[in-house]
Amino acid sequence: MKWNRSHRLFKKALELIPGGVNSPVRAFKAVGGNPIFIERAKGSKIYDVDGNEYIDYVLSWGPMILGHSNPRVVKALKSAIEKGTSYGAPTAIETELAGLVNKAYPSMEKIRMVNSGTEAAMSAIRTARGFTKRDKIIKFEGCYHGHADGLLVKAGSGATTFGVPDSHGVPKSYAKNTITLPFNDIDTFRKTVVAGWREIACVILEPVVGNIGCVLPRPGFLEALRKITLKHGIVLIFDEVMTGFRVSFGGAQAYYGIKPDMTCLGKVIGGGLPVGAYGGKKEIMSLVAPEGPVYQAGTLSGNPLAMTAGIETLRILSKKGTYDKLSKRMQQLEEGLKDASKKAGIKTRFYRAGTMFCTYFTGSDVYDYTTAKRSDTGLFARFFINILRQGINMAPSQFEAGFISTAHTIKDIDKTVSSVYKVMAEL
Repeated sequence: MKWNRSHRLFKKALELIPGGVNSPVRAFKAVGGNPIFIERAKGSKIYDVDGNEYIDYVLSWGPMILGHSNPRVVKALKSAIEKGTSYGAPTAIETELAGLVNKAYPSMEKIRMVNSGTEAAMSAIRTARGFTKRDKIIKFEGCYHGHADGLLVKAGSGATTFGVPDSHGVPKSYAKNTITLPFNDIDTFRKTVVAGWREIACVILEPVVGNIGCVLPRPGFLEALRKITLKHGIVLIFDEVMTGFRVSFGGAQAYYGIKPDMTCLGKVIGGGLPVGAYGGKKEIMSLVAPEGPVYQAGTLSGNPLAMTAGIETLRILSKKGTYDKLSKRMQQLEEGLKDASKKAGIKTRFYRAGTMFCTYFTGSDVYDYTTAKRSDTGLFARFFINILRQGINMAPSQFEAGFISTAHTIKDIDKTVSSVYKVMAEL
């Protein structure tokens, strides 16, 4: 497989775009080499500028759950675009999509459309602070909630880290109100809350951590979070930007049976177009302007193209049997990936939640950020490049989730598994 044109385009991009990419992980720094440049996509496949075809398990980092360029979504978008691309005014389809989201996520009693997952998380936290009149927030190591200043905070060697910025340009004063704790460690969480609950506005987490691969909550962890936050009047926010409509139609909250106070959703509710949403209890969301004093606005919020694509996507997903089909395909892929590494004698740990998954190159169980980081990233990098050469597109990082779509066929799964057997044996 040759990538000559991709390499030339990357060289040119480096002159005009920081790092040559518009989002860091795309640069392939975690796996070496240069990124491939994509020209088009259809169904389960993407095609690069050099004419190479790949079965895609990145799916725009999750939202293309129907596959690329779904015919029904494309048809609806073509009709919508002829009516205009942005109005900056209310439309009926905003309310229609909000209704579909509410039906799938009843905990989102009122919903505000925004333009990204970052904006949804940032706005949800601001609203929670306005509701509780408290300043501090709790997040968990490895959970990514966008690049808002107060959320770019890392954990140190201790169990709890207060206010250490994870990016240059973030003032310490912005980060000082963020408390970072280990995921799945309920004892540390309980102690932290008991000691300082009067200052803690909210807890935000990915109920399944998708930004360090696919880390599942231990039995009882989410239930304990819900119980403790309710006791102390702390707003519980589920960031389901990645897990929404992925873990199940009703997301992780439906799958695990936990009702958060607020929820954040991302591009999947816009059929992959730039969109996000946050919502929750009426008494909390009623504080959002113009109904209340918590300000948030956006010219492109409720954009008619994103609303149209989202409505069509959720209609398709809500059809009976859709998730049964997805689950069957995912099970076939899981069994194949596990068996390939076992027969090759390579130690791995495979985890999945609904239609998101990750194979960690480690012999130890993964249940938080620290255990995920024990993975052999060098071995993963070799696996990634070799599987890419087989025409299989996985995420270019050990610490990112993979996804399947309704467009993936048995033939796609068979080819993927066959390629993984070959690559694993060569490793």
